[in-house]
Amino acid sequence: MRIIFSRKGFDSAAGGGPSPIVGGRPISLPIPSGGHSATTYADLGLGELAGAASRGKVSPADYCHHDPMFRSDGVCLFGQCGAAQTHLANQGVGIGDVFVFFGLFRAGKSGEPHHRIFGYQRIEKIVDLTACGEAQRAEYAEMGHPHALGLHAKNDVIYVGDGRTAGSAGDDLRLTVAGGPPSLWNRPAWLRRGELTYHDRADRWLRGQRLRSVARGQEFVADIGRRCAPREWLDQIISAISKS
Repeated sequence: MRIIFSRKGFDSAAGGGPSPIVGGRPISLPIPSGGHSATTYADLGLGELAGAASRGKVSPADYCHHDPMFRSDGVCLFGQCGAAQTHLANQGVGIGDVFVFFGLFRAGKSGEPHHRIFGYQRIEKIVDLTACGEAQRAEYAEMGHPHALGLHAKNDVIYVGDGRTAGSAGDDLRLTVAGGPPSLWNRPAWLRRGELTYHDRADRWLRGQRLRSVARGQEFVADIGRRCAPREWLDQIISAISKS
């Protein structure tokens, strides 16, 4: 089994600033669309929030890359392509593995930018958009998923499965250490050097169960095999998301 730490949403490069926490709830703002979108920020009720987070660079009428897409029926649709999808495929990511979505957020009172987990998806199906029939692709296009509306690369896929977003911004879903830069994380006790892709350098693994995460990148894969401790941690994370 694999746990994938998947970076999504606004940051200083994509969007122009951290996503907000509103009324105690983290609101992950989808990044601006590079094309193939039928959804504006206004359509999602995020126009004002996107404008504020981007300091006016993004308007309510701008199209966004609505992905991952969390539906009201509890199903999450997450598209990936290019080098990031190649990495997932090379790591053997498949049915039963779990995406843990995190992003950059701004704390309500202090305004401190930090990384936090805001959602998850348990993979139940993988749709290869380059090989599936037109009817199946049209089904996801009708839902407005950007990867189905137009192929982004030669390896576009949509991961489908149970998924939810957090309704509160508790410390149990925060990755960044208190008062630290966003990239300095409290890492789970089970996660050790050599067990998270793109994080092989020794100087990233610090004392006190801390991890200096890479500045860029989308998908960081931890192959947990049959170990119990990572599963217990994941159960706690999913419980914290689902109960909020």
